Amino acid sequence: MSENDIAYAVRGAAFKVHTALGPGLLESVYEAALAYEIRKSGLLVASQVGLPAYYDEVKLELGFRIDLLVEDKVIVEIKSVDALLDVHHKQLLTYLRLSKRKLGLLINFNTPHVKDGIIRLANGL
Repeated sequence: MSENDIAYAVRGAAFKVHTALGPGLLESVYEAALAYEIRKSGLLVASQVGLPAYYDEVKLELGFRIDLLVEDKVIVEIKSVDALLDVHHKQLLTYLRLSKRKLGLLINFNTPHVKDGIIRLANGL
């Protein structure tokens, strides 16, 4: 399955979760519900995946955590904030770069319409 196909499935799952729960809940609630919905569609999902950084060939355990990693290809970063900030975009781009993955979705569930809160970011590798 391609990254684009996975991202499409994740978007569909996000719409279902947002329709059922609405805005205003904690990120952890959306994360659990989204992981469940994605798994229902038959995709593999890992939650809170540790992501080390390296400096001068030394592994730095800094506590970076990927919210969801779908099919070991697409990173999903979940937010429940009034507005996505530049730092949220940079966070996902950093995760893509450190993990050497191509595609990520930044999803803010604290919006009236979740389609307005989904940002697709690609890493040129």
